[in-house]
Amino acid sequence: MNKKVVTMGEIMLRLSTPGYERFIQSDSFDVIYGGGEANVAVSCANYGLDAYFVSKLPKNPIGDAAVNSLQRFGVNNDYVARGGERVGIYFLETGASMRPSKVVYDRAHSAIAEADVEDFDFDAIFKEADWFHFSGITPAISDKAAVLTEEALKAAKRHGVTVSVDLNYRKKLWTPEKAKEIMTNLMQYVDVCIGNEEDAEKVLGFKPGETDVTKGELELDGYKDIFKQMKDQFNFKYVVTTLRESYSASDNGWSALIYDGNEFYRSKKYDIRIVDRVGGGDSFAGGLIYSLVTGKDYKGALEFAVAASALKHTIPGDFNHVTVDEVETLANGDASGRVQR
Repeated sequence: MNKKVVTMGEIMLRLSTPGYERFIQSDSFDVIYGGGEANVAVSCANYGLDAYFVSKLPKNPIGDAAVNSLQRFGVNNDYVARGGERVGIYFLETGASMRPSKVVYDRAHSAIAEADVEDFDFDAIFKEADWFHFSGITPAISDKAAVLTEEALKAAKRHGVTVSVDLNYRKKLWTPEKAKEIMTNLMQYVDVCIGNEEDAEKVLGFKPGETDVTKGELELDGYKDIFKQMKDQFNFKYVVTTLRESYSASDNGWSALIYDGNEFYRSKKYDIRIVDRVGGGDSFAGGLIYSLVTGKDYKGALEFAVAASALKHTIPGDFNHVTVDEVETLANGDASGRVQR
């Protein structure tokens, strides 16, 4: 039987300026759909897993379009409740060189932000499930969404489901104080914790040494120190971080680090020229989940996840449209980019 992976969160309407235009100069937007856990579900479906997305969307044509955007890539939407007033929106201005990308949210009072626990039958959702993934974005959406997230986690644990979290701190959604209060409590349900240096500090209160990613410098000993603290405090099976070295908005170094309680392992590093970095972390989580749920060892899982997310940076949109074979080709050393014919 295929592995069943469940993710829960918000899928939004993304309105992005064409090319590299700024908001102030653009008179049109490109329309796509995406959002943290939805992006992870698409990755898992691409790799052949039974991927289910849990959310709530309004019963109108925009809600239908959001659902269809997932269905076309193989995500099962049986657990998407319909109702509520609106689909959340975010506006994206893509940066280049030394000019950073900008995101503006318009997502208050979206359907999932106003959803009730009674909208979902979590025992049915997690029946025969193998994995559940959520991010720190979902409980940040609203107080009701935070309650919903914990109820989902309790049900996942009742059914013996492995749980992963991407800490994903979003300063436009909540304060570090609120994030720590909510997320520290939710960590009791988590087996695999993913987060970068800002997430570890803002969400859980851990700071990694002298790392300064704005200078493209990494202090791995700092990460090792906080990974040990996180493992000791929350008893995670794995603690994982992506390592983004931001040379500019266009060029990044990209690798990752994993800790299993005994050994630290850093993946190979890719120097990537970015087409679209939105969803890069989600594509990493999707690759990691696929690898671990199908039995790869944690080192192989990390290499697959890093390769998958490196490829995502070359693809426009939120979703990572790559196959297992394409990811494994890169992970095994072919980064030539030569035409396949």
